[in-house]
Amino acid sequence: MRVLVDTNIWSLALRRRQPTDDPAIQELTRLIQQTQVVMLGVIRQEILSGIREVEQFERLRTKLWAFPDFPLTTDDFETAAQFFNQCRAKGIQGSNTDFLLCAVSYRHNFPIFTQDRDFEHFQKHLSIRLHRWE
Repeated sequence: MRVLVDTNIWSLALRRRQPTDDPAIQELTRLIQQTQVVMLGVIRQEILSGIREVEQFERLRTKLWAFPDFPLTTDDFETAAQFFNQCRAKGIQGSNTDFLLCAVSYRHNFPIFTQDRDFEHFQKHLSIRLHRWE
């Protein structure tokens, strides 16, 4: 089963100085070893944004080359906009990136691996799945 990995999980593993015994990092490692990770270009952009040191940017960019971008279609972007509008009508806010993840999850039946609690709110109104582990 392929899994969409959100920016916060990548950041936890790649950009922060965290102990490697963090369960989320261990799960990401397992998904990588089993080649189950789905990368979106917009997630790659978020991971790489805000890095001040050129050397650090290049090291991280090179590491991420191992994960090709999943191809997106016009339908993915239209579904994301529809999900944005649907949730907003219910008083639920989210970013365009969040709803793009939801759209890809919905259209391709990929669970989303995230620690962002907003996705639990989205899940109440959208047919998406969250990746559970432990």
